[in-house]
Amino acid sequence: QQACATRDYLMLRQLFRRLTRKPKVMYFRSVRAGYDSALTTDENRRHWAAADDLSARSANSPQVRAILRRRARYEVANNSYARGIVLTLANDCIGTGPRLQMLTEGPEVNRLIEKEFAKWSRVIGLAEKLRTMRMARAQDGEAFALLINNPRLPTPVKLDIRLIEADQVTTPDLSYLSNGSNTVDGIVFDEYGNPVEYHILRCHPGDRQWPRSFEYDWVPAESVIHWFRMDRPGQVRGIPDITPALPLFAQLRRYTLAVLAAAETAADFAGILYTDAPPGGEADPAEPFEPIHLESRALVTMPGGWRMEQLQAQQPTTTYAEFKREILNEIARCLNIPYNIAACNSSNYNYASGRLDHQTYYKNLRVEQDHLERVVLDRILDAFMAEALLIPDLWPSGIPTYDEWPHNWFWDGHEHVDPLKEAEAQAKRLESHTTTLAYEYARQGKDWEVELHQRAREIELMKELGLPVGSGSSKPIAMED
Repeated sequence: QQACATRDYLMLRQLFRRLTRKPKVMYFRSVRAGYDSALTTDENRRHWAAADDLSARSANSPQVRAILRRRARYEVANNSYARGIVLTLANDCIGTGPRLQMLTEGPEVNRLIEKEFAKWSRVIGLAEKLRTMRMARAQDGEAFALLINNPRLPTPVKLDIRLIEADQVTTPDLSYLSNGSNTVDGIVFDEYGNPVEYHILRCHPGDRQWPRSFEYDWVPAESVIHWFRMDRPGQVRGIPDITPALPLFAQLRRYTLAVLAAAETAADFAGILYTDAPPGGEADPAEPFEPIHLESRALVTMPGGWRMEQLQAQQPTTTYAEFKREILNEIARCLNIPYNIAACNSSNYNYASGRLDHQTYYKNLRVEQDHLERVVLDRILDAFMAEALLIPDLWPSGIPTYDEWPHNWFWDGHEHVDPLKEAEAQAKRLESHTTTLAYEYARQGKDWEVELHQRAREIELMKELGLPVGSGSSKPIAMED
């Protein structure tokens, strides 16, 4: 009884304190700003409701990146425009693959290394894998490649490249690691911010046979290539390039389906009965919403006071094409792609407009190719040369070694719309010494040394056969005894 009384006393005292407690006064601190964009009003409150101050790592959390990957893959798989844009990016950025030009002091050594690297690249399908990596960066946000040993390759160098999806690079037990502060979902960094190792799941989490055991391997950073675009300082994982366009892709498909549904609904009705008689007038009775089946090539009579008119189909509307054009233009802007390339339609372009829009696109491709060279291709070349130097009888004796092998990468050139004008401009640049053969050949994705050697052999053969050499000469060359 004493315990119950004590409990009742404590409950009554707590209730009394709640009833006699003074209400809290809420103080709101107003923000005084000199910029309209920093002001919060009733009109823009909902527009900026989702704005936050999260860091790059927190904003790109594993859950957020997984959602973006799923939605981006869905759009690329089901939206024809999304698929075409991603394929165009990969084909224009990678093309038929990069070509290596060595710049060491030995010309013969350079040609031998270039030949062996080209042969090895074709065997492992380097160009195809690079195109896949570019597509993965567009729809997954990042691309991962493992430098592995493949003993079944028919080349002396057994180095191979195995691509993995971003879903496999993760740390399932991140919260239990002692160095969790230096680990960001699959990547371990040192105190200076350099990646030390990667955590790679042994099975893809989307496989049906996945054992759900969260087993992963600790792979050193020297064997992993991670390619993504860093949009914010401190960002260590990528998000899809088409992230800003995902809602627009959904709107495009919804509008197209709505227009198609409206057109089908209008086509379901052959005609509608109308009457000018007032309610309860002299028109013959007719059942509302009763369908009338019409026979082809037949004269049909209507009830008295009624007339039939064919339904006027107004779908697609006149603004349908304009809507698709504007939304595709907005979609392509986040990828630095002009509308005529994104839509694969230049019907509304003239020559000057097409050339002007392509300048921004080609500049963006050069930036991406430079990034790809530094992050991916240079790493591959270093690994190739490190293994190739260990193979006896592959290189001539006394070949010099370099910490960083001097080299250049050549990509496919972009075809000019008017080849004649481009050839005349190129001839004037060479004549005025405002350009070089190396630069002009590089614009076409060719090695100037290889092309000049080939041209010299062609000229020698033409002289031997008595064929005219040069554009202005039509007189055969006399063959020497």
